[in-house]
Amino acid sequence: MAVLRPMRVDWVATPPPGAYPHRRPGAPKRGYTGPPSYPVPPRWGFPLLAWRWPTSVAMEHDQPADTVDQAQRLARTASHALGLAALTAVWAAGSEIWRYVLLLLSRYGALSSTTVGVSDAMVVASSVVTVVASATALVFTLLWLRRARNAAAAEAGYGPSRSDREVLISLVIPGVNLVVPGSVLAELEHAALREPATTRPKPSKLIRWWWALWAFTGVFTLFTFVWSFRSSVQALADGVLFHALADLLAAAVAILTAVVVRRITTLLLPVDAGAIRRMRVVDVKDAPPPTLRPVRTSGSPR
Repeated sequence: MAVLRPMRVDWVATPPPGAYPHRRPGAPKRGYTGPPSYPVPPRWGFPLLAWRWPTSVAMEHDQPADTVDQAQRLARTASHALGLAALTAVWAAGSEIWRYVLLLLSRYGALSSTTVGVSDAMVVASSVVTVVASATALVFTLLWLRRARNAAAAEAGYGPSRSDREVLISLVIPGVNLVVPGSVLAELEHAALREPATTRPKPSKLIRWWWALWAFTGVFTLFTFVWSFRSSVQALADGVLFHALADLLAAAVAILTAVVVRRITTLLLPVDAGAIRRMRVVDVKDAPPPTLRPVRTSGSPR
């Protein structure tokens, strides 16, 4: 009995009949003229999809503009950083008040070195932490301000009068940094309210209070810094109180700034989610009766 063995078959791919024109025998071969072209659409290759630019990596000119959602996320971060800065400023003010109380007690007797050392450590530690927390809050607030200005410009249809570089420069120039921030917030609030560009920005009461507190805190901080150069005993004691008041004013500025950030971010939103009142249907009157399905008897075929 013969044993059947599998046959070896070589598969050769050939083009379908009529896909290429027949070349006459003896015709010279042409050189390379580019990629091949097919007289009929081939049945292999890439899927039949419309071409689109790759979106996995956004280029510089393809990056989307600042949106309200991005400003809202940064507003939440800035509010938390401002709250932390306010807490550290209150801690610094408490340390200064404790030092002033120890100064009053030292008039009637000597204090222990441990109490004085703890007080000095508290003052130094609270001051360092307050400076770091305030710098962090300032960075996040400026980032929010940039995103909010761009988002407000996109919503209102016109850009701000000052560039981001001008705003940053105005924060480091003495005297100017007491005026320009309030003006920038007034313009931002004006754009967030979708007011026309032809009208003059009129800051709200919240912005005016923040502006006044910001300017007063800056002037008082400068006064406290100049007072610290006095060397008399009474001047040093008064300087402790001035430092405590400056810390409390800084805490108030941080809290009011967080309120302003949330207020303007809410104005940028298309609809205030907290103002939406959910409603439910209680009764329907004078409505046509709905079309009901025909009633089938039990056991009837469907």
